[in-house]
Amino acid sequence: MDQQSQNGGQNNATVNPRKMFVGNLSWNLTSDDLRQLFAEFGTVEDAVVLTDKFSGRSKGFGFVTMSTEEEAQAAIAALNEKEVDGRNIVVNVAQPPRPRDDRRPGGGSSFHRGGGSSFGGGHSGGSDRGGYNRGPRRDY
Repeated sequence: MDQQSQNGGQNNATVNPRKMFVGNLSWNLTSDDLRQLFAEFGTVEDAVVLTDKFSGRSKGFGFVTMSTEEEAQAAIAALNEKEVDGRNIVVNVAQPPRPRDDRRPGGGSSFHRGGGSSFGGGHSGGSDRGGYNRGPRRDY
């Protein structure tokens, strides 16, 4: 199997072998803790634990970038499945984000499907019946 097939069809040129995904993190672990954990294996260029933008709570995963591919491989070998703060963490080479598809089944917008509108009782025009912002009905 070639490298692209092993990466789930992702373009291998966009994979950074120095950047690692770190998952199953304890909610208490901070970006500084992550940096200290990986510093044992070389120079940590970046370490971040992702947090919820509203609550500020950890999402339970993060990313670490080492200065060389060899340092990253050493960290993966030593830390993958290792218990850290009561949880067995997952460490592997980070994959580039997948393109975001429309998440609604059938695609498209929920407004104005099938020629009608979600406002004004689903009228599609051509009628003198009152609808959204159409004013009163006139029968003269």
